[in-house]
Amino acid sequence: MRRLCFLLLLAWLPLAGCHVGKPASTAANGQFKVYHLRGKVVSASPKTGEVTVNHEAIPGFMDAMTMPYKLKDPGVLSELHPGDVITADVLVSQSDDAEILLDHIVVVAQARPDYRPTSQYHVPAPGDTVPDFALRNEDGRALKFSQFHGRQLLITFIYTRCPLPNYCPLVTRNFAKIERQLAADPRLYAKTHLMSISFDPAYDTPARLKLYGEGYIGGDAKKVFPHWDFAVAEKPVVAEMAKFFDVGISDAGDGTINHTLSTTLIGADGKVVAFYHGNEWTPEQVLADMRRTAGS
Repeated sequence: MRRLCFLLLLAWLPLAGCHVGKPASTAANGQFKVYHLRGKVVSASPKTGEVTVNHEAIPGFMDAMTMPYKLKDPGVLSELHPGDVITADVLVSQSDDAEILLDHIVVVAQARPDYRPTSQYHVPAPGDTVPDFALRNEDGRALKFSQFHGRQLLITFIYTRCPLPNYCPLVTRNFAKIERQLAADPRLYAKTHLMSISFDPAYDTPARLKLYGEGYIGGDAKKVFPHWDFAVAEKPVVAEMAKFFDVGISDAGDGTINHTLSTTLIGADGKVVAFYHGNEWTPEQVLADMRRTAGS
């Protein structure tokens, strides 16, 4: 599934976010160091699978320069045009070959304004009303987002087979830290709820999600589950949630799923409070937002 992200402020087109290529999920040793790039496309060559970018300095990696980069998914080169201003993740493998790839490309200014992406992905923004998605939790019980109105709802997206320690496992560990901190504050605990949502309904049954949750919660799982659901939706609902919450998902072809990370804090009124892209957010940051929102 190939998607290119365009952030456009047009009268008839809402703010949209999509993804290019396969997210940073595999390398020779399964590890990448990630840097952030901003620059202008100079040229794109489908023959070599490279895009040449005149970019700003990349903190901690290199000075400003013009150089070619290979893409995680070379097939999207045809969607990049000279003059496009982009942001992207620079993936540097930690193996001896030091492979460098571009991923998570976002076109923030188009050189060809007549071009329109085929799929629109929504980047959650404060004040956005969240649709009333329907799911099932680890006990097989039906859930809807609307039943949590009156409480802050913190959601993230995972799948139980995720092999990368800095992806789903990291986010779930962060949720476990948040859960423990909330439990230590009864007033805030009563005003909040957590939900980890699987985008792998073919494999992640409620029973598997329960085992997954127990692995992170430990012996207190029975007490914690009423406050932290591990949920899954039917495939069509997963697709709609992925679009609304800006989750890039594609089959890796080896039994794993390439995906991006998306975490959202939803207020007691059912509207977005904050959106946390990727894995760079911290439990302390989210807890501060929760406390601020609860006190407002």
